[in-house]
Amino acid sequence: MNHFTHEFPQAPGLRYLNHAAVAPWPKRAADAVAAFASENIHLGARDYPQWLHVEKRLRERLVRLLNADSTLDIALVKNTSEALSFVAFGLDWRPGDQVVISDQEFPSNRVVWEALKPRGVEVIQVSLAGHDPEADLLAACGPRTRLLSISAVQYASGLRMDLERLGAGCRQRGVLFCIDAIQQLGALPFDVKAYDCAFAMADGHKWMLGPEGLGVFYCRAAEREQLALHEFGWHMLENAGNYDQLDWRPARSARRFECGSPNMLGAVALDASLSLLEEIGMSAVGDALRERVEWLQDGLMKLPGVHLHSPLNPARRAGIITFSMDGWDNSHLLERLRSEQIVCIQRGAGIRFSPHFYTTETVIEETLAVIRGLVR
Repeated sequence: MNHFTHEFPQAPGLRYLNHAAVAPWPKRAADAVAAFASENIHLGARDYPQWLHVEKRLRERLVRLLNADSTLDIALVKNTSEALSFVAFGLDWRPGDQVVISDQEFPSNRVVWEALKPRGVEVIQVSLAGHDPEADLLAACGPRTRLLSISAVQYASGLRMDLERLGAGCRQRGVLFCIDAIQQLGALPFDVKAYDCAFAMADGHKWMLGPEGLGVFYCRAAEREQLALHEFGWHMLENAGNYDQLDWRPARSARRFECGSPNMLGAVALDASLSLLEEIGMSAVGDALRERVEWLQDGLMKLPGVHLHSPLNPARRAGIITFSMDGWDNSHLLERLRSEQIVCIQRGAGIRFSPHFYTTETVIEETLAVIRGLVR
């Protein structure tokens, strides 16, 4: 993947290992935004129809990235939390209904369900520490369970879930399946059909290499009209271009979740970023990412006093590896690593590294050399 390093002309000496938080844009995204800004300065919105073409192309790219049936299943949203809220506050809950989640979820996929407590909804948190976390999650789905919501990859440990197995288990039990896909979409192949999920959502600013403020919400056709709407405006109407209509109805497509004007600036950037992932192919992206995580894992495991808190099984990994070191408080270790221009973050039980497909061997080896020098 070294022939794509020109897309990431990062500062000399920078070791960027933080794609699970906020990723750098590729050069083509920055160029697209610069061109869009220049067009706005000189022409304003004269060519707005062309902007709509870019937005349409972005939706088509997202369909392919998710392996959805059509753009009718795709809504462009502000972020993952917004999409999760559409589900949580759209379903017709009854007192006593249950939602099953794990005990490792990012707050977005926990708080939104806990906020349903006034409606009598109970949240069941399942430990993922057992030898078969999928079996434990499905075993927690009883007759009152309406929905199971899980992160495709756990943000702190990097544990990757068997989504096909969970999807099949939910289908057998009549439980809706919701996937917070933010730590997998753009990192590894993703397939809403294979996972048989009703809902999936992700921000664009992590593995998809896009800007903050624009994400995707996949809503299966069968579930779209089950979700009551709480946001209304001109853009979510079936005939959105007819501003004089008095008799209106929500769009039949997932555009019903897009109440107002689109984020065109974000669409321009994310479309360009996804064009890079498409050019490479998600299978190749996933293979390159797994290779880089394995380099980091192997290097860390050779160092005395280093403890890994991420799965060693390749089938359980995506792009995250979390570790701690004897003799180092995690916050102090993070500060020291950042002083060496290693961009990472503290999560869970340690320091989280998250390379991407383009991360060079030099970055990884230099990072490992720094850590080797910190062993006590």
